[in-house]
Amino acid sequence: MKAIRGIRFTCLVATLVAANVAAQSPATQLRMIDLGTLGGRYSEAVGINASGQVAGTSTTAAGDGRAFIWQRGQMTDLGTLGGTYSWAVAINARGQVTGVSETAAGEQHAFLWQKGQMTDLGTLGGTMALANAINDRSQVVGYSETTSGEIHAFLWQDGQMTDLGTLGGTYSEASRINASGQIIGFSDTALAPGTFRGFLWRDGQMTDMGTLGGDFTSPLSQNELGEIVGVSTAISGDLDPFVWQRGRMTDLGTLGGTYAYATGINERGQIAGYSSIASGEDHAVLWQNGRITDLGTLGGEVSYGRLISAPGQIAGSSTTSAGELHTFLWHDGQMTDVSPSTSFSYPVAMSPLGLIVGNSTVASGDNHAVLWTEVPAVP
Repeated sequence: MKAIRGIRFTCLVATLVAANVAAQSPATQLRMIDLGTLGGRYSEAVGINASGQVAGTSTTAAGDGRAFIWQRGQMTDLGTLGGTYSWAVAINARGQVTGVSETAAGEQHAFLWQKGQMTDLGTLGGTMALANAINDRSQVVGYSETTSGEIHAFLWQDGQMTDLGTLGGTYSEASRINASGQIIGFSDTALAPGTFRGFLWRDGQMTDMGTLGGDFTSPLSQNELGEIVGVSTAISGDLDPFVWQRGRMTDLGTLGGTYAYATGINERGQIAGYSSIASGEDHAVLWQNGRITDLGTLGGEVSYGRLISAPGQIAGSSTTSAGELHTFLWHDGQMTDVSPSTSFSYPVAMSPLGLIVGNSTVASGDNHAVLWTEVPAVP
């Protein structure tokens, strides 16, 4: 587990992964399937595609962390680039998996796995490159050390890694890429040390997305129309949610608290996330048509909206009256607990067919990758 715990994912982006996908009908019942491990005690899912293939990371019997692909009930170890560990970060519709692996030289390099073969994507001249996302055109984005020692966002395609530059500073990171190749991420600027702004990169140009009046912006998700959501500081210093459309950033508002995060957007412009309320607790929310809706909780004090489907269903996590954290599915004003038998679970992605993957404690108390799928209808 040492290798896995040492992994540095982008804090906000990695935990609030957003998916813009289709989902099951409101009446559908879901059951949770334990995907198991590669022989160790720990596994975690990171993504699922339309074919039901799941990517993630698991420990082996020897305690090493390995990227895996799970399909038709079988978990396969994707191997490494010569070192002892690897971890997955994303999977696309073609079953290609991207992630990071230790090399024989002990460096961390981004990889692309397909048809049983893991390819080293190289670096921007330094010793480290980490992937964050992949689209269905096999384009991979992430961040890498350069020859000068700076950290820059990259785009990898057709065997070549391209430096996307920065917004004037020395650090940038690409976190998402959509089907048309539009890339979002964040970069420090020349304005002041530690000043980070969100960017949109397309057609060779990196655009500063601006802020809501403060000095920080983090884009968290985008749809295929190029609309972007995330969080930014306001003039007051509060963290406010935003939607960025046609070059303009709009504050989405909160439930009366001092912060909110917009974590996912679908092609209809519906936005999922969570907001603090006046008393300080966080509640999952839906923004649509200029209005914010409190989705409530599963009986506890807090809930978090994470994913939104094409029809507007929202998956997230909420505390229960017993203080446990459970996965929920919300639709048409109703929040349903889809993991009532666990003490801790949360979703990370949904497939176009409505399958949900995430992570949950299991009977042994360990954390395992899990899949929520439809309960077969009774004839």
